[in-house]
Amino acid sequence: MLFRSALLALDQGTTSTRAIIFSREGKALGSHQIELPQHYPQSGWVEHDAALIAEHSQTVIVGALKDAGLKAADLAGMGITNQRETTVVWDRKTGKPIHPAIVWQDRRTAAWCAARAERSAWLSEKTGLLLDPYFSATKIAWILDKVEGARARAEKGELAFGTMDCWVIWNLTGGQRHVTDATNACRTALFNLDTQDWDDELLEFFGVPRALLPEVLDSAADFGTATLDGIDAPIAIAGVAGDQQAATVGQACFEVGMIKSTYGTGCFMVLNTGDQRVASRNRLLTTVAYRLKGKPTFALEGSIFVAGAAVQWLRDAMHLISHAGETAGLAASIDSTNGVYLVPAFTGLGAPYWDPEARGAIFGLTRDSGIAQIVRAALESVAYQTRDLMAAMRDDAVPPKELRVDGGMVVNDWLTQNLADMLQIPVVRPEVIETTALGAAFLAGLQTGVYASLDEISALWAEQQRFSPQRPAAEADRLHAGWLDAVRRVASAAP
Repeated sequence: MLFRSALLALDQGTTSTRAIIFSREGKALGSHQIELPQHYPQSGWVEHDAALIAEHSQTVIVGALKDAGLKAADLAGMGITNQRETTVVWDRKTGKPIHPAIVWQDRRTAAWCAARAERSAWLSEKTGLLLDPYFSATKIAWILDKVEGARARAEKGELAFGTMDCWVIWNLTGGQRHVTDATNACRTALFNLDTQDWDDELLEFFGVPRALLPEVLDSAADFGTATLDGIDAPIAIAGVAGDQQAATVGQACFEVGMIKSTYGTGCFMVLNTGDQRVASRNRLLTTVAYRLKGKPTFALEGSIFVAGAAVQWLRDAMHLISHAGETAGLAASIDSTNGVYLVPAFTGLGAPYWDPEARGAIFGLTRDSGIAQIVRAALESVAYQTRDLMAAMRDDAVPPKELRVDGGMVVNDWLTQNLADMLQIPVVRPEVIETTALGAAFLAGLQTGVYASLDEISALWAEQQRFSPQRPAAEADRLHAGWLDAVRRVASAAP
């Protein structure tokens, strides 16, 4: 029977939870997905129902097995990948969250961070991150301070914190395992990159009791066993990585200088820097790409808060389109936006600007501007922001020769070609664009013996299409200059 080498990936993302079952060769055999409601209780706040995520995680696992016509006993194991900085605190005894999960996009702690901006360099030295609401630490502290009695209970060891991987594992194992991996731990702002452990000085600075925190494991490790209703056998949880690190593994970016960019709700570019921590001069993040057998591989990362979320906004808030698939045709229907720029700073600007108070705007509208111009401007904003990141990467490390792309947005040929035109380097789309889930499956396969090495995984990666630049470099420069002007106009007055 083929299937003892099949691997299940649970991908708990910002807008959905899904499970995909892959063959050893990386081909999808079955899947199941459930959309996740977004909650915006105040301006700049974003929350999720953590209990619903736990429920959905179990539902999609059962659904994917059914879709593939497989049983749990046919699986070698499962990997988990997740939206990263999103924070949940729960009661260890009841397993119930004490507050809605605070999502990575949430900006409610911006003022706290701004008031302590002088500590950013110190924080960066320890964690590779910036002092920003994006990361988990200030979210944890906010929950402990705002929920009555939470801080005292946390100090007594009655509460647990986790990013979504940790929360899902807790639920899949019936509360038996409180664990995370190094790629998720390093996004909390509580994890020391050099010691590869929680840092007491950071815990004190943010006011987070150590008793809240999970054990940190390698990205391929024994995370426990999933037992749930509706499956015939327990499933070994054998791989975990945050979504962008998992995509780095799924894209087989194992050599120094290889770079990938994932286009989902946000956009995340990751450059492998090997065993060297590279400190960015351009406010990029230094992060763990993956950790195997106790040895971390590092990366530089640039984060754009809004990519696919701009298309969702066009659909759900503005009602300019009825589904995302319309955007390519609308963008291609005109030669240019005629100077229209959309800056999607709905929750501030990410790298390299890190301006949490910036807000979105559309510039350059005329009487002739219509839906096509605004839609095209939204797609172009993804390429402009990617170019900003790429310029920072070039300055900090090595000039990339090509960019491997993945995520739901890159099925759009117009967008992918526009990326190549704006970056002036080839953009490569792989055979499997669900590389986040694939990376989680690969990590689980490493742990369970389905794969003997990273080289074996690398050999499975395959190119589907290569997009070469078609626009003159001077034109790309001119268009990008207009974008930079638009960004300057939405910037906050804050330093």
